[in-house]
Amino acid sequence: MKKFSPNRRTAIIAGAATLAGIGTPALAQKKYGPGASDTEIKLGQTMPYSGPASAYGTIGKAEQAYFKMINDQGGINGRKINLISLDDGYSPPKAVEQVRKLVEQDEVLALFQTLGTPSNSAIHKYVNAKKVPHLLLATGATKWADPKNYPWTIGFNLSYQAEGQIYAKYLLKNKPNAKIAILYQNDDYGKDVLKGVKEGLGAKGAKMVVAEATYEVSDPTVDSQIVTLQGSGADTFINITTPKFGAQAVRKAFDSGWKPLHIINNVSASVGSVLTPAGLDKSVGLLTLQYYKDPNDPQWKDDPGMLEWRAFMGRYYREGDPKDASNLYAYLAAQTMVQILKQCGNDLTRENVMKQAASIKNLKLPLLLPGMALNSGPNDFFLVEQAQLAKFTGTQWQGFGELLSTGD
Repeated sequence: MKKFSPNRRTAIIAGAATLAGIGTPALAQKKYGPGASDTEIKLGQTMPYSGPASAYGTIGKAEQAYFKMINDQGGINGRKINLISLDDGYSPPKAVEQVRKLVEQDEVLALFQTLGTPSNSAIHKYVNAKKVPHLLLATGATKWADPKNYPWTIGFNLSYQAEGQIYAKYLLKNKPNAKIAILYQNDDYGKDVLKGVKEGLGAKGAKMVVAEATYEVSDPTVDSQIVTLQGSGADTFINITTPKFGAQAVRKAFDSGWKPLHIINNVSASVGSVLTPAGLDKSVGLLTLQYYKDPNDPQWKDDPGMLEWRAFMGRYYREGDPKDASNLYAYLAAQTMVQILKQCGNDLTRENVMKQAASIKNLKLPLLLPGMALNSGPNDFFLVEQAQLAKFTGTQWQGFGELLSTGD
């Protein structure tokens, strides 16, 4: 048994006194940055509630609903979370305008889950210059994990490059003679996944790519691109798109009689917002990556975490679609934000919020895939570093193979 020194005993007694509410003022001192007080924690966010990526708008609505639930339960250490969520239309100039408003007029403590690689790229330098925590970005661009140059920004999603690498390695192992056609969004997001694919294929596999096509988010459809890619003779299609275009690509490939091995990136793998509009029958056999449980998969029907999420949806976000995995994703991101705020205790300065975001240890959220946990550190801004391949059966995604880490 350990012996306590007198100093150790004194520290324990002082700590107990603090917990009892009779601690010294120094120990009980509260620290606040902009947007924080005894009663409130003000967070800011931009979301594409309109425009070409509006299918993602449900993420912001689900997060607002989650924080309402937390507030109804008493908030975080007695403080209510006030999430100010503004529409940026998936337009970088609009995102800049809205984020400036959030920082300079609303004076939020931190930004949370700002969505989209183009929008976040436009505000990246600004928020770091202002030293505003730019947390859990709803994008997997690899550049969000650069603590040396951008110490105020940390992403949430699996890295796009890591995702692309995993698809490439799967093809090298299971379809080494594949003729690959790639469709990608012509911006940092699309190029990031593409880079991962090409890195994963390596010099030997580079010749496997027989065709590439891009689209702009302002394009009405990607039908012509699909026809072009089909004409290349490719038997494998890597679909790097956001939901509107993901649904179009799935539908057009099927309707045109093209039957490649079709890999669709995780951000467009939602059954509710992508595959249902495309046609579930037209989506059979698609491959993707997943790092959280699919709400449409019957194996999670009685899973405690899934039951808890469904109860939340039924009470706090009734208009939300429980088949849309984006709503489950939003729940996970909001849970992670709550964990960061809890770790802050009564030190709600921007510096401490950022410090706690980079101090997440083995956070096991019930809706992550079994065996997964979130971790971060001062030099590790990648929260999600594991995923599993999954195949669409016509009703749900079915995971297969081992849980892959990004280094595998």
